[in-house]
Amino acid sequence: MLDQIKGLHHVTSLASGARSNNAFFTDTLGLRRVKKTVNFDAPDVYHLYYGDEAGSPGSVMTYFPFPNAARGKKGTGEVSTTAFSVPDGSLDAWAERLSKRGVTGLGRGTRFGDSVLTFDGPDGDEFALVEQKDDTREGWTGGGVSDDMAIHGFHSAAMRLKDEGATAELLKFMGYKEVDRDGDVIRFAVEDGTGANTIDIETVPGAPMAGQGAGSVHHIAFAVENRARQLEVREALMDTGYQVTPVIDRDYFWAIYFRTPGGVLFEVATNEPGFDRDEDTAHLGEALKLPAQHAHLRGKLERILEPIGD
Repeated sequence: MLDQIKGLHHVTSLASGARSNNAFFTDTLGLRRVKKTVNFDAPDVYHLYYGDEAGSPGSVMTYFPFPNAARGKKGTGEVSTTAFSVPDGSLDAWAERLSKRGVTGLGRGTRFGDSVLTFDGPDGDEFALVEQKDDTREGWTGGGVSDDMAIHGFHSAAMRLKDEGATAELLKFMGYKEVDRDGDVIRFAVEDGTGANTIDIETVPGAPMAGQGAGSVHHIAFAVENRARQLEVREALMDTGYQVTPVIDRDYFWAIYFRTPGGVLFEVATNEPGFDRDEDTAHLGEALKLPAQHAHLRGKLERILEPIGD
């Protein structure tokens, strides 16, 4: 069993518009845009990162907003719900805030003993806010969100699968332990993580396979401290039979990728070097930052990329 993985690093999804995506995460949810860059493989598409003040591992939601992308189809083989941690007693204020901003899919409930508010993102993304009493991570108070309701980072991510067996075994190999069950949902957690330490698996045997599009999670990333730990994880996964990519430099972290038995794309990302490698922390996410291989396209990209505001 591995011990290098320390919970979630980030979650990356697809969107249909950059302006609406930016407004939802910075104004409605009050997160900080910590990086404005472009897709390595499609530089005419933004890669936008939202999180806490520094973009700490376990707090960062990232998006590829493909203009006018068709909406994804929900089903199995995907990350279904991304949940954020909020202070205890804050869900009434959040429900009022989201309702006033026209957010759809609002629903209250309880999961594994925690109070939960579910809601939709701009492209039908499935989100939840989970009240937590003991989350010591510092929240970011943007968009008029007060400290007593600020998001502290991820609480968990849920996967919807036809069969949990092989993916559950993979999570256990990665250092997660089964900690609870609630109906068709199994909860796994890792100790000493980023604070975003929980993964849920919902088993829906009769559901169709998901179709990726706007509102779909593209991949989910797990955190390791550094490149040495990442190489240990890569070797262990390959020894187990997984097809793992070489290490890829993503400017703000190094990444490896592999497809899970349930169909979800996993990434293992380093906590180094961080989002302040090319911007001072006080000004994260303000300027358009380009990977070195796309620097020569700056003039063109600044003309064609949709303005998204501050």
